[in-house]
Amino acid sequence: MSAAFKFCTSGLAKAVARGLVFCLMASTAHASISDDQIRIGYLDDLSGPYSDLAGPGGLEAVRMAVEDFNAKVGDKKIVLFEADHKNNADLGANTAREWIDQRGVDLIAGLNASPVAIAVTRLVEEKNRFAIVSTAAAASLTNEYCTPNHIHYVYDTYSVSNGAAKAIVAKGGDSWYLLSADYAFGHAMEEQVSKAVAASGGTVVGKARHPFQSSDFSSYILQAQASGAKIIGLASAGSDLVNAISTANQFGLMEGGQTIASLMVFITDIKAIGLPTAQGTQFVSGWYWDMNDESRAWANRYYERVKRMPTMVQAGLYSSTTQYLKAVAATGSDDPAAVREYMLKTPINDMFAHNGRVRVDGRMVHDMYLAQVKTPQESKSDWDLFKILGTIPADEAYLPLSESKCKLVKN
Repeated sequence: MSAAFKFCTSGLAKAVARGLVFCLMASTAHASISDDQIRIGYLDDLSGPYSDLAGPGGLEAVRMAVEDFNAKVGDKKIVLFEADHKNNADLGANTAREWIDQRGVDLIAGLNASPVAIAVTRLVEEKNRFAIVSTAAAASLTNEYCTPNHIHYVYDTYSVSNGAAKAIVAKGGDSWYLLSADYAFGHAMEEQVSKAVAASGGTVVGKARHPFQSSDFSSYILQAQASGAKIIGLASAGSDLVNAISTANQFGLMEGGQTIASLMVFITDIKAIGLPTAQGTQFVSGWYWDMNDESRAWANRYYERVKRMPTMVQAGLYSSTTQYLKAVAATGSDDPAAVREYMLKTPINDMFAHNGRVRVDGRMVHDMYLAQVKTPQESKSDWDLFKILGTIPADEAYLPLSESKCKLVKN
């Protein structure tokens, strides 16, 4: 029997309002951690084309967050599960269902590949569990596919494409050819870039979509080259992006005067491509390891474990897991509604974001950054790959709530 329970029962006859409140709070806090454990499932691409940008490195970032709580919230143990969804929405949903039904998982984290994320977030709404999407990019996750049971962290297709397109058109890149991955992420990116280019006075002269996980980009790059567009916008990620840029370099696309605009760039991509090929590429990012003292300190901790610097997604996984565990600690509950309410009310100030906040649609908004790949001469170390050119304020970086289709937003 707990000390709080003994106090409450022994003094019940004489309890005043404050005592009764104390009793109720003690009882609620004691009972509101389901199964007496906080169970987190990390579900991501652990072995496929997107495994470098999150994958095993993202799992390590989640582990760091758990370890920083000494693997406990109060006296409740934090238990971590992991699985590879192999970029298959059915496999991802089935894994999540098994975790919830058989293992009592409270939070599902990671969720690379937008179709997987959409399937799992629908499931957590049905099962009344919680998810934080830190890896998938589709802005629809907090628009038409929003739920009261998930939050979208780090970045989305709107925040990375809108700012980049506007900045490039403003510098004279007013004709575009778009090459996009043929699934939800690529479709969303294509739509956002098309709108931003048109709104800025530019023109999209052609479009093509490539299958997910393509190894041969020759025909697509030749089409883009023949279009005569000044800017070739790549709405791809991971190994697809690396293959597309490498092929463009082989065909002399840049030497012919066209410019590659990589609309979704991670530090691991640039490391794989190399500075001689990628130098000068501009893009929008949600985080970079060398931005400030806090980001450098955490990145160096991460490097000691993984032996490479983190992507913005891996940093976001640490931050989002930490914020979730803080919410559980503050509320004494892993109830999704209680956790979400706390996260909506609590600003995020850590190594990932300053004055970040979670909106009613579930979108975590924070400043985004216009970045550029350094030249080999500018780089001072193996992972000194980017420079920050400017800041896009949080309120400008994300889709305005006034344009939202989210059922949680009252326009």
